Amino acid sequence: MEHAHARPRRIAGVLPVFQTPYHDDETIDFATLEREIGWLFNHGADGIVMAMVSETLRLSSEERRALARAACEIGRSRGVVVISVGAESSRVAADYARHAESVGADAVMAIPPIATATDEAELKRYYERILQAVSIPLIVQDASGYLGRPMSIALQAELFNEHGPRVMFKPEAQPVGPRLSELHRATGHRASVFEGSGGMALVDSYARGIAGTMPGADLIDVIVALWRALQAGDTESAMRLSAPLSALIAQLTNLDAFLAVEKYLLVKRGVFRNAIVRGPVGYRLDDAMRQTVDRLFDEMRAALPAGVRG
Repeated sequence: MEHAHARPRRIAGVLPVFQTPYHDDETIDFATLEREIGWLFNHGADGIVMAMVSETLRLSSEERRALARAACEIGRSRGVVVISVGAESSRVAADYARHAESVGADAVMAIPPIATATDEAELKRYYERILQAVSIPLIVQDASGYLGRPMSIALQAELFNEHGPRVMFKPEAQPVGPRLSELHRATGHRASVFEGSGGMALVDSYARGIAGTMPGADLIDVIVALWRALQAGDTESAMRLSAPLSALIAQLTNLDAFLAVEKYLLVKRGVFRNAIVRGPVGYRLDDAMRQTVDRLFDEMRAALPAGVRG
């Protein structure tokens, strides 16, 4: 094992999911990735996450491993690194998890398999196989916004109650707030839970008790300012930042919509050279949506504390 985890690091706070930059031929642009990760930490991120909006499902196995390794090499010195390892088979997911731990990940995260409508006993075995493969925490991602089938609270609580605080959660099933409170009750308020709606449910989720948030990378300064306002009990600032953020996120109805807007903004902000998303894609930005994004982006920037606007 290349990295001994001498002492587990706290997984909490603002943990953005980075977007994967590409060269014109759609190979991964690692130089831009390094710039993106540095930019995220410079804006106050507590760590980084490789997950769905990193386009993990559009990468080959070799690319996923290369991206995981690069994320750990670039990010580990500045904060925690979480690597998504969800796959269509338990064997492959466990293999990705072992690799993530070997290159220095602080935790792994996993969505359920997408192609198979499994029963919950089968799904539990899938997550337990990942847990058995590694010693680092596993974040169970109920990505039902993308996948359509929510995981039951009972199954999630069972994983936590049997395997302890090494099991963490990123619940995305609707309604987010009530289900979050239900998950807290079912785990005796001991589980670490992360907000996963791009920041749209952050104010409500914070009030219900969360360990952190996993938004996209494009609005890191807005999310960090919002998180700090919530921590400081500054409701007025929180609402001023949250209103345009929520208005934007509410219009992003699928993964490709998030990708299109996030990469557009990363180009606009000088972090990415292009907004290439690997196709086939299910959403493209049109002029009207671009204008809406620009307007809401300006509103968010105006709501930032003076010292952050830069």
